Amino acid sequence: MEIINTVIGKNGLVFAFLCVGIIMLFSTWVSKYVTNKKIPGVAIAIIIGLSLAFLGDEKGISNIPLFAGMAILGGPMLRDFAVVATAMSADLSKIRQAGLAGLVALVMGVSISFIIGVLIGLSMGYTNIESLTTIGAGACTYIVGPVTGTALGASSDVIAISVATGVVKTIFTTICTPLVAKKIQLDNPHAAIVFGGLLGTTSGVVAGLAATDEELVPYGALTSTFYTGLGCLLCPSLFYVILRAIFL
Repeated sequence: MEIINTVIGKNGLVFAFLCVGIIMLFSTWVSKYVTNKKIPGVAIAIIIGLSLAFLGDEKGISNIPLFAGMAILGGPMLRDFAVVATAMSADLSKIRQAGLAGLVALVMGVSISFIIGVLIGLSMGYTNIESLTTIGAGACTYIVGPVTGTALGASSDVIAISVATGVVKTIFTTICTPLVAKKIQLDNPHAAIVFGGLLGTTSGVVAGLAATDEELVPYGALTSTFYTGLGCLLCPSLFYVILRAIFL
């Protein structure tokens, strides 16, 4: 047992890949033979991953020494690398075709998400502009929330709420995308570009599209990445000023 722990300890990242592979294999089997492909394997894998995260402390399952490699595999470095890598395989000609639609989707997506977040903040009893702006930014993505909160000097509790709001959005997007893809005709690059611009949560959009059609992932990843940048630009500046004009 000591030898196994030593080997795994020196190859934590490799073991993390092995664990994820086993989870994906099991999830695919459950999707195919238990749910008759009504629930995508990726969605099942995500639910399993979220459940396993509760086994640890602040860093989830990676707090357990045996699974320490999960901290690297699930960390921001490999996540951002995967997003950039998927966007690199996008067809520029198809991106140009959705130029105006993608731009409109980005602006609408950030604005609508921010408004919903502000309404959530109001429903929770927050009234100061900094808190409302931060929670509204969190509804855009869990990255935009902390960036905005830090810029405006929001409290740590409010920043935590903004992150939680963004995480819920990511999970919802990931699980629901493959379930509603056919109904909303999410089956072509143009639709994927608009979809990524409207929802913006890169992790959720990429995972959801991967479960729907892997060829659509680069297009959704491209606009959802721009969405995060646009949110970080607008939320602590223009949207903050607009809220101050409305509530003060």
